[in-house]
Amino acid sequence: MDVLIHLFVGLHIIGIAALLGGFLTQMKAMGQGAARFVPGMLHGAATMLVTGVALVGLNQADGHHVNTFKIGVKLALLIVILGLVYVKRDEERVDKGLFALVGALTTANVFIAVLWT
Repeated sequence: MDVLIHLFVGLHIIGIAALLGGFLTQMKAMGQGAARFVPGMLHGAATMLVTGVALVGLNQADGHHVNTFKIGVKLALLIVILGLVYVKRDEERVDKGLFALVGALTTANVFIAVLWT
């Protein structure tokens, strides 16, 4: 079971990398007001959602303690991120504030995962 959990952790990190990497590659365009949500950001957020749910289930099935409040906060942030990216995915330009919000929420999600014990 540990190998499966570690596999899903790796996939979860790949999802984070796709979402945050897509944001970071658009930073210059955001400064010029031409940022857009690239497809990798949507796929990264969806990967994070699927693998995160799987990780909670696998950890509970293996008898590990799961901090449900922390997972709830992370899930709420991810649903907001996924909703914004999904709704605005076809627009050529996304408002700077909205684009920055997705980056900030993604970064907050990473720090919650790492620092909240």
